[in-house]
Amino acid sequence: MQPDTLLHIANFSTLFMCMVLKFPQIFVLMRAKSASGVSLKSLLLELIGFIVFVTYQMYYDYPPPTYLEYPILIAQDAILLLLILHYNGSLRMGLLYAFLFVGGWRLLTLKKWIIDLAMSLCTFISAASKFAQLQCLWSSKDAAQVSTSTWAMATYTCFARIYTTMATTGDTQVLVRFGVMTLLNLWVLLTVIYYQRASRSKKKD
Repeated sequence: MQPDTLLHIANFSTLFMCMVLKFPQIFVLMRAKSASGVSLKSLLLELIGFIVFVTYQMYYDYPPPTYLEYPILIAQDAILLLLILHYNGSLRMGLLYAFLFVGGWRLLTLKKWIIDLAMSLCTFISAASKFAQLQCLWSSKDAAQVSTSTWAMATYTCFARIYTTMATTGDTQVLVRFGVMTLLNLWVLLTVIYYQRASRSKKKD
């Protein structure tokens, strides 16, 4: 297979998956009418990481196909955030979060050193979001409302982005971020599967 063909497949498969990545999680929450096991802190940190990452890519005029999915993911995360706030009884906080995210995004573009610094912290922010979700699972031992499909697709898209980054920009910071995110997404996925299987075994007993 030609490298260009493989690159197009990786780009478009990632974009397609990201168009629906959060839908399984959204549907699970709507069906259960509960956000148990889904970490609000994790989602907020993930949104910060997404905003920093896409702003960095746009600031340096990187090829749009390498980051086109992030505006879609941000929109889906915003819906997910509203659902979690609604089921937690704190929907009014949505306006405050919207103000902070928009203000933060504007701040990132003021100076080059600001976006560079933010990007250098982006991997740590995104990693912290995964650890927050893991901590939520470990403490609740409840993964009934956590979608394995969403985490499986997240693992694939980060893995695919390692290849697309190597084939296009070769940006070391971006490569490190995707490598770390692939491993952590896989860790969350395996943890969700473990607790869901444990829960089914208890019900059978």
